[in-house]
Amino acid sequence: MSLHAKSRINDFTIKLANVNGTGSASANSLLMKAIFRMGIPVTGKNFFPSNIQGLPTWYEIRVSKDGYLARSGDVSIMVAMNQRTYEQDLREVSPGGTLIYDSTWPRNRLLARPDIRIFGVPFARMCNERFSKARVRILMKNMAYVGAVTALIGLDKNIVEELVREMFSSKQALIDTNMEAIELGFQYAQEHFECPLPTRLKAMNKTADRIMIDGNTAAALGCVYAGATIGAWYPITPSTSLMDAFKMFCERYRKDPATGERNYCIVQAEDELAAIGIVLGATWNGARAFTPTSGPGISLMGEFIGFAYYAELPAVLFDIQRVGPSTGMPTRNQQADILSAAFASHGDTKHVILFPGDPAECFELAVKAFDLADRLQTPVFVLSDLDIGMNDWMCKQFDWDDSYEPDRGKVLDVEQIAALDTFFHRYVDKDGDGIAPRTLPGAHPKGAYFVRGSGHNELGSYTEDSEEYQKVLDRLLVKWETASKLVPEAVFRRTRKPAKWGIVSIGSCDPAVHEAIDRLASKGVYVNYCRVRAFPFTKKVRRFLEQHDRVFVVEQNRDAQLKSLLSLETEYPRQRMQSILSYGGLPMDCRCIVEAIEAAQARERAA
Repeated sequence: MSLHAKSRINDFTIKLANVNGTGSASANSLLMKAIFRMGIPVTGKNFFPSNIQGLPTWYEIRVSKDGYLARSGDVSIMVAMNQRTYEQDLREVSPGGTLIYDSTWPRNRLLARPDIRIFGVPFARMCNERFSKARVRILMKNMAYVGAVTALIGLDKNIVEELVREMFSSKQALIDTNMEAIELGFQYAQEHFECPLPTRLKAMNKTADRIMIDGNTAAALGCVYAGATIGAWYPITPSTSLMDAFKMFCERYRKDPATGERNYCIVQAEDELAAIGIVLGATWNGARAFTPTSGPGISLMGEFIGFAYYAELPAVLFDIQRVGPSTGMPTRNQQADILSAAFASHGDTKHVILFPGDPAECFELAVKAFDLADRLQTPVFVLSDLDIGMNDWMCKQFDWDDSYEPDRGKVLDVEQIAALDTFFHRYVDKDGDGIAPRTLPGAHPKGAYFVRGSGHNELGSYTEDSEEYQKVLDRLLVKWETASKLVPEAVFRRTRKPAKWGIVSIGSCDPAVHEAIDRLASKGVYVNYCRVRAFPFTKKVRRFLEQHDRVFVVEQNRDAQLKSLLSLETEYPRQRMQSILSYGGLPMDCRCIVEAIEAAQARERAA
């Protein structure tokens, strides 16, 4: 085929193939942020191994003038810096695309394709000749390909330099070294290749009200904003960076500037069960506390989660989902903890779950989680995932309301306790919403009660009486109905034309669903969309289901867990739901959604 392809301006994907541990992450992030500063919508996805050094790693940068944030499913430009994956990387380049490789070493002539451009740049040789230290040579090779890509796609070099200066601040020697490496790649590309390529950038103004941030950092900021002062966790990928960010924010915002006294506590526990135990002890005492973890951690926390549900103690758990079961693939993406979170622990339990769709909602729903946990006196899960948690997303700026006051729920103060005619009865519901008032330890002697996970009656006393036990358990169901009125509402997108089919999805599937809806509409296929943001499901979610003849449930797990939850908790017939599943560990793109709905339409027409 001819390589004189038509121009692709601000609509392409760059994929960078490297070896883990060689310092490529900073270079890749630099490229993405520079594109963002040109005002062009962009997103980055990091596919890294679960070891420290030596295995293959890839980073995808999608440039989309239309603002699509899901993976595109194709590769326009491949930077192949890992000899071990060169053959695979070559195959992934779309026809008419470009592959850039390190030509310091000879390339097998069989590893070529006539339908793409292949550019060799001697990155290692140039860096070996220019820099003397071995580690510096490795690191600067990454910056050299930043320079080459900058020239080839028409990236503003002034912005690249500006970012380098921000990265290394006052360390002028590092700024000079990195800019020297960038210039090596830039000049080589300009001297040897067509620059810019037909696949290139053009400045826009579509990012002025947006920021780049990952979900774990956003969630940590939400914890600070919500008033959390206690964090307990056992390190586990991909949630550890949430606690790292919380520590960073606390050191900045929760330290007395005059005395240096810290008003926060972060505990690295011996395991996940201990971590949730610390959280429950803190919330029982009146603090706002949380634990970040992933699927294996939720499994280990089960006993204490059930205790918190039954003893009615607030807690916030961030589950940054990854591929399971067992250890699984710790650095790959899935949404396979939906059912384990919804019904965590043994016995009859149901837990409130919030499903953020991007980092902005990680911030928003972190705050909401603490308010709900206190209001409902129960554990609340925030189910994010690795894609949202660890990748940089372009999202709207956060709303920070200085007038925000935490909703602490029904907590009796000293005066209210002192005014009681009798001693405090912990589990008596006086308002009919299933939520009984609570007291904090040490507030007043009349407010004391025994916290127990064993059978208890509404007075808080131990019981094995069937009627007394059932009365407490039935009240918890009333509280569950109250929760359905308090949780965040779903987000709906309705087509302007009549649509008898709908899509229901959650979390990081959202960008792929929006792009799929646009692609289908361009072909005359129209569907409505409901993105669920919470469990229990609200009345509007149930109504959305009832309004459609068929609902496609889009999720990232093998066993259709969201579909199962909808079947269990709504009256919508299971046979009218069709699953669209993606569970290979990579973030979802829109192609599987488009193909499934088109196939369903074809079957209906043929029937």
